[in-house]
Amino acid sequence: MARTEKSRDRDREREEPELVERLVGINRVAKVVKGGKRFGFAALMVVGDGRGRVGAGHAKAREVPDAIRKATDQARRQMLRVPLREGRTIHHDVYGRFGAGKVYLRSAPQGTGIIAGGPMRAIFEALGIQDVVAKAVGSSNPYNMVNATLEALKLIQSPRQVAARRGKKVGEIVAHREAARSSDEIAATKTEEHEERVDG
Repeated sequence: MARTEKSRDRDREREEPELVERLVGINRVAKVVKGGKRFGFAALMVVGDGRGRVGAGHAKAREVPDAIRKATDQARRQMLRVPLREGRTIHHDVYGRFGAGKVYLRSAPQGTGIIAGGPMRAIFEALGIQDVVAKAVGSSNPYNMVNATLEALKLIQSPRQVAARRGKKVGEIVAHREAARSSDEIAATKTEEHEERVDG
């Protein structure tokens, strides 16, 4: 006997982990038709599993709940996987752009928290990032900000991916990154000491 559609849906829901859903924005929209204006709603949703997968979707409908449901379904279909460092932050600084929206994302030490504006914060919470510093430049349109953030997240690569591409060991990549960071810290300390001597 063939399984019913309901039982298949139930199995699919059981397999999928609990998803985090965030409503980023809802707008009233109008379509001009022969008889006048037909009003509806447009919803922008962000969905993630809190463990490195996130997606965004936007949809229109005559009623708010329908628009939210359609946008959520679209976001689930368009989820992408982002490699996370220690499961809490991004591996490296990255820049993303979409339309007039530009975003800069920086990895942060433990305990920093999410330092980001509204739409970007929703993405990081759904993704499961706990420490990140983000800056939006240009357009503050939530659609542009969400898409620019997703474009930036697509560019993130883990040391394992970089090592595989360059034919090196992961240890070499990580050691090089740590050496670069320590040299940056030394340079910053020297600059501070120089400024103190000048001021003193």
